[in-house]
Amino acid sequence: MVASSGTTAAIVVDDVVMKFGKTVALDGLSFSGDEGKVLGVLGPNGAGKTTAVRILSTLLRSNSGRALVCGVDVARDPYGVRQLIGLTGQYAAVDEFLTGWENLEMVARLFRLSRKQAKARADELLEQFDLAEAGSRPVKTYSGGMRRRLDIAASLVAKPRVMFLDEPTTGLDPRSRVGMWSVIKELVQQGTTMLLTTQYLDEAVSPTALW
Repeated sequence: MVASSGTTAAIVVDDVVMKFGKTVALDGLSFSGDEGKVLGVLGPNGAGKTTAVRILSTLLRSNSGRALVCGVDVARDPYGVRQLIGLTGQYAAVDEFLTGWENLEMVARLFRLSRKQAKARADELLEQFDLAEAGSRPVKTYSGGMRRRLDIAASLVAKPRVMFLDEPTTGLDPRSRVGMWSVIKELVQQGTTMLLTTQYLDEAVSPTALW
């Protein structure tokens, strides 16, 4: 598939419909996102943004339509898609009673990295996300922005080609929001394709302007 700019489309959503009983969450949704770029999806609460992300990340199966990630059909080959993606939901999915380092090491082990590899990857991500000094502290002592960065770091343990961020800056103070965009900028510069949902017009219309 090719996106409108002529580059390879990492994300393609084509006429996707999703219903929950009589409630229509998505009614013929279509869009595409270029490889190595940021795609912003704008909408208020209840617009279906999270539903779209859950379909793309294989957590839901749509009623009709087609969705592809790096050319892999999410309905026909969900396992294949999971090898390509990382997902950060609206709320940080980290264990508050473990340290930041222990959270990352645990996720790495779940991805079947060896103990040595898991430790090295945890150290690398803590450094990358400016959490090295807090890595030995329980996550319950972290600020909201720190938890968000740790959550994204956990989603990057397996070095995904495509990253889904569901409202990553909602609820963050201005300083934490700027810090989050610094993280996103760095990941895109490394070649990661980003799809982020947001309620902020500036983030959706021109995300790179925030860098």
